[in-house]
Amino acid sequence: MIARLPKGATKGMVMLHGRGGSAADILSLLDHAGLPQVAAVAPEAAGSSWWPSSFLAPAAQMEPFVQQGLAQVAQGISALEQAGIPRAAIWLCGFSQGACLALEAFARQGEGLAGVFALSGGLVGTDDLPGSDAALYGHADKRLTYSARLTGQAWISVHARDPHIPLKRAEDSAAVLRAMGAAVQLQVYPGAGHAVMREDIAALRQALNL
Repeated sequence: MIARLPKGATKGMVMLHGRGGSAADILSLLDHAGLPQVAAVAPEAAGSSWWPSSFLAPAAQMEPFVQQGLAQVAQGISALEQAGIPRAAIWLCGFSQGACLALEAFARQGEGLAGVFALSGGLVGTDDLPGSDAALYGHADKRLTYSARLTGQAWISVHARDPHIPLKRAEDSAAVLRAMGAAVQLQVYPGAGHAVMREDIAALRQALNL
């Protein structure tokens, strides 16, 4: 885990890289957003991947990897709290696989957090949905059933034809988090793509600028 803890920081972020990325990569987003005063920690996944498959894979296959990732997110939150950042000022942020993990962490253990930025991501889900057809890039749908009560904000971005994140899963994720109490903004970019966009950086800057 890489930590960047500037003196006097009052806001913090746990940052989660995508497949093939690194903690240093995702931390650089704060520099692009012009946010040097934000405290940040970035766990690093073994082998640069939080899980070996698509996040749409069956729940039994995904859950062990999700639990490992959630434990690292919890450690990141704890590190920021120990550095003096209150839970209500801590955000989660991730790209691609990291965005999916960030959303899952927010849905499962995000009570009291400031919010989440999911850049090209969707919820992983809690269980397989019986009777679901293989409509999501060849995968069946999932149950998105969570018990947390959320008060934070959520920014979910996705391209209309993202090769890794079905638009339907991003839309369903937004609806679920909204029903849990979060203030959600779903940003859909036209066409095909899978990248951090200027609007994502602007949203980060707006939420975290002091």
